Amino acid sequence: MGALSLSLRGKRIAVCVGSGGVGKTTVAAAIALARAAEGGKALVCTIDPARRLANALGLASLGNVESRVPDHAFREAGLRPAGELFAMMLDVKRTWDDLVARHAPDRARRERIYQNRLYQQLSGALGGSQEFMAMEKLYELATERDYDLVVLDTPPTAHALDFLDAPDRILDFLGNETARALLLPALSAGKLGLRVFQLGGAYVARTLARFTGGEVLKDLSDFLQGFHGMYEGFERRAGVVRALLAQPDVGFVLVSSAAPLAVDEALMFHERLHAESMPVAGAVANRVTVPLAEPGAPLPDAARLREALGARDAGGLAERLAATLAEHELLAAADAREVARLFEAVGAPGVVIPRLESDVHDLGGLKRLAERL
Repeated sequence: MGALSLSLRGKRIAVCVGSGGVGKTTVAAAIALARAAEGGKALVCTIDPARRLANALGLASLGNVESRVPDHAFREAGLRPAGELFAMMLDVKRTWDDLVARHAPDRARRERIYQNRLYQQLSGALGGSQEFMAMEKLYELATERDYDLVVLDTPPTAHALDFLDAPDRILDFLGNETARALLLPALSAGKLGLRVFQLGGAYVARTLARFTGGEVLKDLSDFLQGFHGMYEGFERRAGVVRALLAQPDVGFVLVSSAAPLAVDEALMFHERLHAESMPVAGAVANRVTVPLAEPGAPLPDAARLREALGARDAGGLAERLAATLAEHELLAAADAREVARLFEAVGAPGVVIPRLESDVHDLGGLKRLAERL
């Protein structure tokens, strides 16, 4: 069992975090597979828009309901896990709808919110929705299911901290008191009040109407009125979810490449997690260039390569090979410095995943990755 798997032993939740493009989806799936191989019932929940995970797990597709990886897929990959592996892909819209249904006081209010155009944007593509609903879905899976381990693959964000900050921005929007004050005539008088408000309301609101149009203000008014009285419930639920993430049976896994910017993002995330007392289980340095030679062993120079190539050395091939090998070692040394910086700062078990010739695309590849963890 690898260092990271040992660190995650006894954890019920693993959250893979890091900047976009560092391989969180693959690492998350490998962590879940490792637990299933040990005999546990594991689930990986992904938000990856490329939807590569389904192919890697031998599934036709993934949706908002958990799917069990079939036995035949394991057999075809030469695997016999002692436990079970499940996978799902977060459906942001459906999770939003479920959350509204839970908090809406009646069916009429629920349908009014569903039909609002701003809500349709919020629940579909508005920035922060993925992160907010990822936390909501994680809470549901952790409290209403019987998995031994739930692994969350967090959304691909430009900045890693967006995963923790975005839900607060959404809540601020839902409970925006300034907007409520500006639209008070509409909120208090319904459609008639809105019509009067658009024609002769407050100066600030009339200015907004010129720039946004009356229909946009009507949608905003209706949106805020629909959520009126529900904000506190949303806020309480978000607080419970945040508290869940600080429990000792939760482990955050920092995933990074060896690129300096990716390591900077991972370290920023580590500082934030530490400040909020959220447990870090370990770090994964993914797609790392590793040295070709053993430590202290010299690389073959052009003369040795010419001798080895013999008649095949044409057009300066030996010199080009020597230069390529030297460049590779320089890249490996640079990656090693960044990985050391990451692991030293985190102070938790660290795993290095070498750069592979191709992406992991099947269960066999996931198994090899899981063994490294």
